[in-house]
Amino acid sequence: MSAGAVPAAGAKRIPAPHIEYAQLSPTLIVLGAAVLGILAEAFLPRRTRHPAQLLLSVVGLAAAFAAVIALAAGGYATDKAHTAAMGAVAVDGPALFLQGTILLVSLVAVVTFAERRLDPAAHGRPVDSFAAQGAAVPGGAAEQAAVKAGFTTTEVFPVLLFAVGGMLVFPAANDLLTLFVALEVFSLPLYVLCALARRQRLLSQESAVKYFLLGAFSSAFLLFGIALLYGYAGTVTYAGIADVVGGTAPAVDPALVGTTGNDALLLVGGAMVLMGLLFKVGAVPFHMWTPDVYQGAPTPVTGFMAAATKVAAFGALLRLLYVVLPGMRWDWRPVMWGVAIVTMLVGAIVAVTQTDVKRLLAYSSIAHAGFILAGVVATSPEGISAVLFYLAAYSFVTLGAFAVVTLVRDAGGEATQLSKWAGLGRRSPLVAAVFAVFLLAFAGIPLTSGFAGKFAVFKAAAQGGAVPLVIVGVVASAIAAFFYIRVIVLMFFNEPRPEGPSVAVPSALTSTAIALGVVVTLVLGIAPQYFLHLAGQAAVFAR
Repeated sequence: MSAGAVPAAGAKRIPAPHIEYAQLSPTLIVLGAAVLGILAEAFLPRRTRHPAQLLLSVVGLAAAFAAVIALAAGGYATDKAHTAAMGAVAVDGPALFLQGTILLVSLVAVVTFAERRLDPAAHGRPVDSFAAQGAAVPGGAAEQAAVKAGFTTTEVFPVLLFAVGGMLVFPAANDLLTLFVALEVFSLPLYVLCALARRQRLLSQESAVKYFLLGAFSSAFLLFGIALLYGYAGTVTYAGIADVVGGTAPAVDPALVGTTGNDALLLVGGAMVLMGLLFKVGAVPFHMWTPDVYQGAPTPVTGFMAAATKVAAFGALLRLLYVVLPGMRWDWRPVMWGVAIVTMLVGAIVAVTQTDVKRLLAYSSIAHAGFILAGVVATSPEGISAVLFYLAAYSFVTLGAFAVVTLVRDAGGEATQLSKWAGLGRRSPLVAAVFAVFLLAFAGIPLTSGFAGKFAVFKAAAQGGAVPLVIVGVVASAIAAFFYIRVIVLMFFNEPRPEGPSVAVPSALTSTAIALGVVVTLVLGIAPQYFLHLAGQAAVFAR
């Protein structure tokens, strides 16, 4: 059609896109910083890349967090909550709360990335210390030269920012296509980050391949489920699907008259989309990737992935169940009951048998996914606020725990075998005490954020009629407490081995990250009322 032509009578006019850039500013800032990071990697001299990338990442994440605060203060978390970008992205309480949590977690992760440099060979040990002991710098000739020259894997910073950008969109996605695009945007950088360990290259690349292959399967299930839901409702928007499910609106696309209202498409499509999200959550039976990937990936990447990915995935899961499928509550709630029970028990029981710290924390994360699912099945505003609070508390405990793991080292790199941690409390009482605080929080001991989070989700579940689920959760928590306390006993009440690992002296950056984790863990445990109230105010979805 020529520029001056008038559309024919009856022709469908395509509306001009309307994008609310200010309301999408957190995501746009992070993605813009990622693009600038790519340009810096291409054009800056090699010696200046690391400080430039670190500064760019910190400033970008801090500015995005400030934008989230500004939007929340402007009322978009409560009375002004609505959808932006032509209905593709929600700007509401849950989205802003989770985006703020992801950005804070990412800021801490950037600090650990900057210090650890994803290279377990020289973590916490300056190059001069190897020479002083008459030892060679670990790694091949090229890696030795890079370490001596101070070169680092600086490309991780823009890759991390792209992952964060996808995570910001994932819990705010308000249609199924945006959900899928956000999933791929943050998943692909994570596959790359998992393969960047240089000292244990084979194990790292094996974990990345496993994560990629299983992630591709889960994405395929999710995409097929999206197609089936579109065939059922004739639209991919959350509100449109919910209206068709509730019987308040017909299908949007008249070409799908033959499939509209077919409950088989709804049930199978909803189940497939749910499977894709449960994979990212790490719930049983979609958890098999978790221990291998957590063990093989560089520890800073593991900490970031364990914290931020779970926040984003649970946010998307909440929006799917509470906005898209509230009319199918009696269909999906029994399924989620079973998934939550099996996830809690499998995560807690299998963790007892683990002899590697990172694998133990992996199964711990699976158990915690089950605890959070208890709040999801509450199907109430109290359940939403409890899940939001739990995610914020769990994220900082997880980051702190993995930051401590990076400090315990021997001649082969990170000492993750539990037997090597014997007597760590006598070698380094402060580091062992900090790790014990995180373990007690994982166990849900009072005066820690873990206790406040578990109490909130179990209370919401009980009020929602899921008392048997709460009983199973308490039993699983008791089982989990056994292996957490076992590690504490191992550190403080066993004799240290002569050939045991040493504890690297953390820099100011790593010390700040660990200290922040301790402070958040204790503050959310001792005085959680304000943060629970904040999560309660944010527990309203926009349609």
